[in-house]
Amino acid sequence: MPPGAGGLSDLGHGHGLPRVSVEESVDSHGRSHSREDGLDGAASAAEMATLVEPSFDENILRALCETDCGVPLLLDRIKQSMVSCREAAAFLKRRAGVEDEYGRAMQKLARQAANEYATSEAKAGSFVNAWQSSMRTHEVMAENRIKFAARLNEMSEELTNLAKEVDKNRKTTKDLATRYERTLQESENITEKAKTRFDVTAEELERLLLQKEGESLKDNAMQSRSPVNGKRVIGKAVAKGGLLLKGKNPQNIQRQEDDIRARMSTASDAYRKAVTDTQTIRQEYFNFQLPRILRAFKECVDEIDLGTQYHLARYAFLCESIVHSDASIISPPDENSPGLKAIMESIDNRTDFKTFMQAYIYAHGGTNTRGPRRNGPQDEGFLPPIPPPHHYLANSPSPSHAPIADKGRPTFGVSLAEQMARDDVDVPLIVVKCCEAIEKYGLTTQGIYRIGGTHSKVMKLKERLDRDLDSVNLDAEEWSSDISNVTSVLKLWLRELPDPLFTSSQHADFMEAARNENERARHIRLHERVNALPDPNYSTLKYLMGHLHKVVQHEAQNAMSVQNLAIVFGPTLFGQGQPGINGQLNGMADASLQNKAVETILEHYTDIFVDEGEEA
Repeated sequence: MPPGAGGLSDLGHGHGLPRVSVEESVDSHGRSHSREDGLDGAASAAEMATLVEPSFDENILRALCETDCGVPLLLDRIKQSMVSCREAAAFLKRRAGVEDEYGRAMQKLARQAANEYATSEAKAGSFVNAWQSSMRTHEVMAENRIKFAARLNEMSEELTNLAKEVDKNRKTTKDLATRYERTLQESENITEKAKTRFDVTAEELERLLLQKEGESLKDNAMQSRSPVNGKRVIGKAVAKGGLLLKGKNPQNIQRQEDDIRARMSTASDAYRKAVTDTQTIRQEYFNFQLPRILRAFKECVDEIDLGTQYHLARYAFLCESIVHSDASIISPPDENSPGLKAIMESIDNRTDFKTFMQAYIYAHGGTNTRGPRRNGPQDEGFLPPIPPPHHYLANSPSPSHAPIADKGRPTFGVSLAEQMARDDVDVPLIVVKCCEAIEKYGLTTQGIYRIGGTHSKVMKLKERLDRDLDSVNLDAEEWSSDISNVTSVLKLWLRELPDPLFTSSQHADFMEAARNENERARHIRLHERVNALPDPNYSTLKYLMGHLHKVVQHEAQNAMSVQNLAIVFGPTLFGQGQPGINGQLNGMADASLQNKAVETILEHYTDIFVDEGEEA
């Protein structure tokens, strides 16, 4: 049947089953919208020369370059990050010591308890088997703890080495930054000294010029006086100014001026060169060297921060893994492997006592000659022998434990189409029988389907259903009192189908449909995949999803949401050994897609399975 067909299809046993088309389940507003991929032009960013790698945050680098405390800021941040890294390493090392001590102590305790029990005069039979099995379980958990401690030690050493490596890079970069800063400071000092020499020479030239200008004015003043007293005035001026001009005739003053001007020219050239050199060094430092230094420091910060976060995330993952490992050891998800609870419940005290009693009587019967005797001649006052129990009490089990004859109509491990054609039904009888009992006794049971039943009782119910399904009464106290045994049997039946309910051939199609991030598109694609299922699978899935829909309606009482049920039934309905999209067996990636597919189908149960005129 093509996806989306809404007509009738003929089942192999002569029944037709209508399917809701994809078009009918999409309302008039369910249009798919394409994502706009328009990108804003960034010509300015492309033209801008960058000194760092594209992966580096330019905005942070620019902000650090603009501030006057970028280097000390990053050094202090590296110091904080190193302290945090070392604290994390110390914690992991101490936690590793605690886990190692706990694991070795548990391992020693389990082995010692097993050995001591083997040499003691304790009970035998099913009890000793359960005891030894439980000790082996504790040994396995202890070994996991020891491995967990080893992993924590490795992580602690890696964090310690990371802190050492970052500290080494920090010191190298700091030395480089100090050298560049010292070079710039020395150049600035040279420039300041050159400026000082130039200023001193300029002041000296200015004084000389002022002095020279002053002498020229004096000469002009003397020449403008009266000629009557000219000799006397000139004589007085010469006598008065002789001390000022002593050794400073015009020729000497000119030589001094030429010398000062020469020194001033040299000082000016030296100052100009120092300014140019300092400007070059400053530009190189602030435009090239400083960004590189800041980037190196920021990379140290990122390296230690991301490394610390990575190892802490690994620690969290390992903590979850060790808890899940202990849980799977204590209560294995595979119901064929007994957990600790099932091991303890396997103790049969009644059979053990009977075995012990028979062995004891065989070994010690008739040897107690000093104690009172029951049997003997009645005329001497001895009691008559105890009459044997009634035949039905000795040999006939109660109706609820009576063996069931095999009618040759198995249901576990049988092809879905085969058993439905054989029984001439639209839905397998075991599915109807179990779902009706669950809806009658378990809709308000907290954790329904999530909490597994008792292994021994699940196996017992499976055997009885496989021998004669019609004769099993799920209303009996034995099964209705703990409905988790019935839910476990139903999940076991689904897992043992030769071909999963979602079929191996369509597994990749379902996974591809579940990959859609758009909720509406995923709903539509999964609806198409459901409609493409074979008729037996479609009808069984429709009935099962209707049942789970009723379970979800009682979420307030049973705490089982759509997401919780999807986690439980994802691997059950898809099968745990199906090839994924890449052709390999399912892994964690496919497991999440399986859960998402079941969740989407269950959320849209009415749209996918229920016709408009059909009552949900």
